Amino acid sequence: MKTIWHNGMIYTMEKVGETVDAVLTEDGTIVEAGSFDTLRTQADNEVDLHGAVMYPGFIDSHMHMIGHGSRLLQLDLSYVNSAEDMLGRLKEASADHPAGEWFTADGWNENNFLDRRIVTRSELDSISTSPMFLKRTCRHAALANSKALELAGITKDTPDPGNGTIVRDESGEATGLLLEGAADLVEAVIPVPDEAVLTRALQASVEDLLARGITGAVTDDLGYYEDYRNPLQAFRNVIGEDKLKFRAHLLRRSTVFQLLMEDEATYDEPWIHGGEMKFFIDGALGGRTALLNEPYSDDPENSGMAVLTDEEIRKNVELARHYGEAVAVHTIGDKALEKLLDVIEVNPPAAGKRDRIIHVNVLSDELVDRLEKLPVILDIQPVFVPSDFPWVKDRLGEERMAWAYAWKKLIDRGFICGGGSDAPVEEVDPLLGIYAAAYRRKPGETHGGYLPEEKLSRYESVALFTSGSAATMDKADSRGKIAKGFDADFTILDRDLLTVDSEDMLKAKTVMTVVAGEIMYKGK
Repeated sequence: MKTIWHNGMIYTMEKVGETVDAVLTEDGTIVEAGSFDTLRTQADNEVDLHGAVMYPGFIDSHMHMIGHGSRLLQLDLSYVNSAEDMLGRLKEASADHPAGEWFTADGWNENNFLDRRIVTRSELDSISTSPMFLKRTCRHAALANSKALELAGITKDTPDPGNGTIVRDESGEATGLLLEGAADLVEAVIPVPDEAVLTRALQASVEDLLARGITGAVTDDLGYYEDYRNPLQAFRNVIGEDKLKFRAHLLRRSTVFQLLMEDEATYDEPWIHGGEMKFFIDGALGGRTALLNEPYSDDPENSGMAVLTDEEIRKNVELARHYGEAVAVHTIGDKALEKLLDVIEVNPPAAGKRDRIIHVNVLSDELVDRLEKLPVILDIQPVFVPSDFPWVKDRLGEERMAWAYAWKKLIDRGFICGGGSDAPVEEVDPLLGIYAAAYRRKPGETHGGYLPEEKLSRYESVALFTSGSAATMDKADSRGKIAKGFDADFTILDRDLLTVDSEDMLKAKTVMTVVAGEIMYKGK
């Protein structure tokens, strides 16, 4: 049964400004894109776009789908604007919380507070005697109250783990702030969500993504919930031919990677696909845990931290290569990327594979020259620019800004770049990512943008979330464009992102989200 989609603006994203009158689809694939008069005679059904604008299906190149769903179902601290506001919301949310059960939430960011004050353990103690664990927006730091610290066995005498810091007051007592691996000490004693809980979170996540016009995502979930089996089964429960149609490219955390390979874990193509081995080398700039070659300009005694030793990095890469797989590596600081390049230069992936390098916020001429010689793709997060500026300039200083968040230079150098949100670290809305790539400022601001020379064109900005993200998944020949033989995945909005006024981009509404030719979401 062939369906023709017509009577709207249809961008192919094959080249700048190219549009077609109509698209003919069958069995989840694009049969032809071209003239309405030519294609209409072949169609059995038609979908009238009523003037809406069709793009290839939006793809988020880096997020945590289960984590995003969990945030939808629990207290979201990403909108608090002061320590007092945060405490007030926690008090309100904990009023009906069952006594003794873990209270968890995430999203707080002291950089959004006027005084940048971080809540303390004693303040959390005054709210609840239940154990509390609150992840920072970057997920590289967390806050815990006394009960949570007690259950984790953290006392005044507990040494810092090798990959993290227990922040202490002048008397040596834990303040409640835990950086990197120190937070893992608490997280390790929190009961692991079971399959049913993970399934509910993922269901909420996919429904929300489809409503935002997102048809697929590269997601990091396997390894966060003790074992891979429950989260993988949650994906099977939610996504599939007779379930919610969605394209999920699952990164496989190094902690469970070998077990996944030994078990010969199966996925469900074309909906669920097993991806690269994922691991972290450093933290985040917000908490000053991203690993830099030179100290932080606003903290001269600190250059960040590596969460893995050089030997652990090497062993991870060797394990991936043993199974013929590429790696996907979190590197925000320039020193973290340098450590990775030292390893993958002498141990490249198998022919046809590309290593995925995630974030690349701080670079240098030398590092980019080295990257160009390697089979890599880059996951970039445009929304980091309005979130991190202007304070990130204090962290890095003027000299390092030349290669900070340098999306334009990377694209001009020919790198394959995909656009992601890193949700729930940032908002998942692709419109925010496209706007940030094009204007490099917060919505509502009127200045010329942070590092304006790194602005992308409207076309390049949309391409990050369509053809660019598809290419990072090795799907450049089947997704991310509206062309013959490509998957019939479409994002249909009520306005033209390539031509409307800048702020109007953010007002766009999803008219339809189409996956494999089937309407998975229809706006009201």
